[in-house]
Amino acid sequence: MTTTVPRQPPSPDEEPPRQGPDRRRVIRRRALTLLTIVLLIGIPAGYLVISANQSRNSGKDKEAKYSATGLTIGWPSKVQRRLYEIPIPAHSRAVAYYETNNYKVSRLYAQFLTDDDGLDEFLNDLDSGVDDLAEDDLPISDRDRSVAGWEFTGPGPWYGLTHPQKDPSPTQSVVVNRSNADHPMVYVVSTTHP
Repeated sequence: MTTTVPRQPPSPDEEPPRQGPDRRRVIRRRALTLLTIVLLIGIPAGYLVISANQSRNSGKDKEAKYSATGLTIGWPSKVQRRLYEIPIPAHSRAVAYYETNNYKVSRLYAQFLTDDDGLDEFLNDLDSGVDDLAEDDLPISDRDRSVAGWEFTGPGPWYGLTHPQKDPSPTQSVVVNRSNADHPMVYVVSTTHP
């Protein structure tokens, strides 16, 4: 007679060897983790780099555009026109301006194309008139011409006047190009010492 011994459970001290995770499953999980990191970090970081480069290039383009003349196309604000006492006529075209400030002096450079009525209106607001314009008198200094990018070398005739005022009121230096008899181009530098 044979006796059979019942099967004994393994001792708690002896654990059976574990089965390692399936290799394909491990690779798939790591690939998904890497893809998630790329999507969550890499794409936004790449977008930020591209956006920063576009913004920087846009700023360089604008800087180059305006540094060529120093002027900004458009009208100075009403406050600027009032402070510097530059009454640009309402129907003017080709208006541009540039403002500089420091603790000693502030200047507003402005240019505009107008007609004879607009020129009369502008000069009257400066307590002057067309008769006060002196031919070939260009009171805007070389320094101010350089800042604004103006060269008064084209066809003329050229006229100018200075409207001095006591501080703190601004002093205006005006140059008028009458090469187009019906539409004078006016250049003004208004200087104030705050």
